[in-house]
Amino acid sequence: MEEEIKAEFNKHAFTFDDEEEILKSCLTFCINYKLTPSDLVSSWDVYSLNRGLELMVQSAHMDAFLTHLQNEQKESIIKKESGLHLYSNDVAMILNDEYEDTKEGILDSPTGKSDTPYPEPYDSTLKTNGNIFSSGKTLESVTPFGKRKSKFLVQSTLNDLPTAENIRKEHDHENSEDDVIKRVLPSKRCSLEIHGSQPEPGCRFMYDRIENKFNFLENRIKMHATALVASGKYEELMDPTVASQKTVFAVGMICCDEEGRLKEKPILLQSSVEHSGGQRVHLDLQKLSQFSTFPGQVVGVEGHNPSGHCLIASKITDCVALSVSSVENFHPAKKQAMDLEFQSTDQSLMLSELSLIIAAGPFTTTDNLFFEPLIELLAYARRKQPQLLVLMGPFVDSEHPEIKKGTVNRTFDELFRLEILGRLQDYVEYMGSSVRVILVPSIRDANHDFVFPQPAFDIHLPDLKHQITSLTNPGTFCANAVKVGCCTVDILKQLSGEEISRNLAGVSKHRLSTLANHILNQRSFYPLYPPAEGTPLDFSLSPEALQISSIPDILILPSDLAQFVRVLSLGGRSDAEEQVKCICVNPGRLARGEGGGFFVELNYHGSPENTTASVILI
Repeated sequence: MEEEIKAEFNKHAFTFDDEEEILKSCLTFCINYKLTPSDLVSSWDVYSLNRGLELMVQSAHMDAFLTHLQNEQKESIIKKESGLHLYSNDVAMILNDEYEDTKEGILDSPTGKSDTPYPEPYDSTLKTNGNIFSSGKTLESVTPFGKRKSKFLVQSTLNDLPTAENIRKEHDHENSEDDVIKRVLPSKRCSLEIHGSQPEPGCRFMYDRIENKFNFLENRIKMHATALVASGKYEELMDPTVASQKTVFAVGMICCDEEGRLKEKPILLQSSVEHSGGQRVHLDLQKLSQFSTFPGQVVGVEGHNPSGHCLIASKITDCVALSVSSVENFHPAKKQAMDLEFQSTDQSLMLSELSLIIAAGPFTTTDNLFFEPLIELLAYARRKQPQLLVLMGPFVDSEHPEIKKGTVNRTFDELFRLEILGRLQDYVEYMGSSVRVILVPSIRDANHDFVFPQPAFDIHLPDLKHQITSLTNPGTFCANAVKVGCCTVDILKQLSGEEISRNLAGVSKHRLSTLANHILNQRSFYPLYPPAEGTPLDFSLSPEALQISSIPDILILPSDLAQFVRVLSLGGRSDAEEQVKCICVNPGRLARGEGGGFFVELNYHGSPENTTASVILI
């Protein structure tokens, strides 16, 4: 089995610093937790991505990796016994181990003293909301979320930002948020223009046909082929399935020859119907010193096919020239200006400045439906007063234990209306007309359509329709001339499980940046095909909604992987082509288990170089 484990690591381009010791540890993990070598390497892949590790497997990480495996086993045990409530310490006993987070999750008896500097975590909640949205929880029954010692901590930054100490100092005066006289309004209300409104609420779905899938994939290949040829860098397209001693250039989609994860040897290239009749040919990548590929990726391949059975690649590219695809082709009817005063304003004359807070669900911890993280986030937004608050689903999470067990005494729509919209109404009424809120649904929302692309929430708030706006998933909007694209499907995590890559020796690459670059290079919010299990991709439902017609200034991709804010660079590979930069944001999850998670505060000032951002732990 050690040889199988080693071979599986090698398939995914991992190397070892102490091979013998690491393989012994991995063998023990496989035996103790009944894992196959493939499962073990997949777990290591997720572990290394979350910690930003390189492709070197180090023995020093084995203890921490063991903890990661045990946490996965906990989750699997709880999922299997969904009808039986298992306390965290019971699961720890099953695994014969104890952890700090387990101990923190056990509720102690109420005492007269508190170890935290915030003995009344619900004080601000009761002030802002009264008893309208109260869950009935008394202040004495403090949840694990309420017992945390620090409310907001800066985890990472982009460019210059306030330090964590400054943020803590602000909380010493948090009661001043209720003083309306002292409250300073945001500088100016931001403009808002929604790009595209398809699919519409109430649309019909689950009518997907093979013809729709074929047309969608064929159009993607044609679009990339046209753009690559128009750039003038490549020769005329040829049929890659025809035997030829000459070097040919072909465009096609990466396919897997067998079920399961993509492997390097059985990779196939499917070209367009126009050039090869849609036939597939084996693709040999042995001569390439570096590549990164996944099923569904449309690439241009330069190589030769001496036998007619295998295309030997000498060069591969997946980047479409920016000069060809940088023009927005939105139909006028697909643009929706949210303000009459901005409809006649020339966007080019506006200064591209925008302050926003970005957060992704779940918005409540797994031990209750009190929505404490959302309450704290709105309290933070009241102090910081951003122009735009972007909230991305799930809002009523279908994976929440209480929702799955069906023990909630309210409908999903009531939960959403009272706990989410009700609190947001209080927020915008308190802040005034200069703030905006954007809601983006998720396929995990229990009160919404389970389909992707996904229509916007059908929200009826006549008095606040210009302040609380719902977007499609995926969706694109423009605020103060800043283009923002967002998608709540965890495409980063799904790509990380399917991608295979090879890098130059000694050259380290940030995998999270590479995965995010795939989204922009493919000009698609969801370039993976076939879709991951559990993703209800409907090709008949507005396939143009998945396309990225122009590079956004900010790309928001919530994921279970490590949260980050990074500047991605596209183009600039030749002297004639200008480099375009995009800020990619993974805000993480606002609630993680029984504790708080992460969100992002971002201030955009004309360009990524002048933009400041921080990832904050709540």
